[in-house]
Parts: sequence; structure tokens; C-alpha cells
Amino acid sequence: MHIHKFEQFWIKLSFVLIAFFIATVVYGFVAMDLKVIGDHATIDPQNLQETKFGNPGVREVTKNGQTEYEVYVQTIQFAYSPGTAEPIVVPANTRVTFYITSPDVLHGFDVAGTNLNTMAIPGQVAKMTTIFPESREYGIVCNEYCGPAHHIMEGIIKVVPKSEFDKSNLVE
Repeated sequence: MHIHKFEQFWIKLSFVLIAFFIATVVYGFVAMDLKVIGDHATIDPQNLQETKFGNPGVREVTKNGQTEYEVYVQTIQFAYSPGTAEPIVVPANTRVTFYITSPDVLHGFDVAGTNLNTMAIPGQVAKMTTIFPESREYGIVCNEYCGPAHHIMEGIIKVVPKSEFDKSNLVE
């Protein structure tokens, strides 16, 4: 069977592109430690009040003798709770783990200026851990279209020095 030289070229180019895309995905997961979200836990999005998401906020925990913080965040149309009405306040140079879910529709949780970025999927809990190295404010934006007021969905994470961190705002 005769294949024209231009068809041979495009077939070879297609295989090269497919190999390149597969290599890019493998590189991302192996070398850059990218993870697929939503594999942490599942939850009933209609009964968040019976979970830690029923009282969202910052909690202090002790793991391996170290003080860490867990932040439970609900993403709802069109706000973060906490984050929008009041900022999420965490200390600098401390391990912080975010647990994020949504009771209504798909949302995004992108902390501008960092590599913290996940989707909030109803029924799934996304988990991200970080250490903020310096005191400053970070913006949170929704990067998944969630409805007509999607463009106003934003929040704030306020990272303060450990000496200025007020533990009276922690939730139980």
C-alpha cells in the first residue's frame, strides 16, 4: 500500500505529539509531584452541618509533637466560608492543611501567588498542605465557573507572624 509522503509526515507528527503529551503528563506527576484531587475523602454535601465543615474555620492540632493548623473551608455560591466575610488567619512558618468542599456546585480555590489550587467538588474533600514563609495577605479566587456572580467570588488569607497570631479566633 502506498502512502503519500505528506500523509506519512502527518502520521509521524501525530505520534510524536501523542508521545510528547504523554511524556508531559508523566513528568508532571513524577517530577513535579502533581496529584489528582478528590482522593482524600468523600462527604455528603447535603449534611455538612454534621461534619467539621458545619463549623468551618481554623483549628489547632498537634501532630508528632508539632503544632499545626487545619482550615476547613466551604465554597458556596459566591463566597468562601471563612475567607470572604472574614479572612482566614493563619501563622507564618507553620504547617497549614486546608480541607475544602462545596455543598452546591463546582468551585475553584486558587490562592494567588502560590501553587495552592484545587477544585471544590460537591461530595469530595480536597486536601492541601503548605507552609506560608512570610507574613502577608493572599487573595483567594474561584477559577471554575460556578454561576452568574462567579466573577465576584473571592476571599483573603491573612498570614501573620506567630507572635501576633490570636488563638481566640480558633474554632473547636
